[in-house]
Amino acid sequence: MSGVNKVLLLGYIDQQPELKQLRSNIAILSFQLTTVEEFIKDGIKNVHKEWHSITMRRNLAEAAFETLHKGMLISIEGKLTTRSFIDKEGVKRYITEIIADKFTLLH
Repeated sequence: MSGVNKVLLLGYIDQQPELKQLRSNIAILSFQLTTVEEFIKDGIKNVHKEWHSITMRRNLAEAAFETLHKGMLISIEGKLTTRSFIDKEGVKRYITEIIADKFTLLH
């Protein structure tokens, strides 16, 4: 049996999305999405924020770049991935991100 890697987030775009073109002419859009959870603990209201790295590719990236702006409330569907890279100092780093395959504007 195979597993399921499905992510659904509802949050606010934390920064203006950035569009890049890979050498192979593939569009990549990236931005941070902030989710906020409010809960009561010991009679006190608490707020917990998480920041999620979102990446979109190809046609979805191009369409989203024309549509999405900082501060918008959206839902994102996609999958969770982790990749590694070597930074400028030669240190291996890891990043966990959501590779989005669908987004919906919310009001």
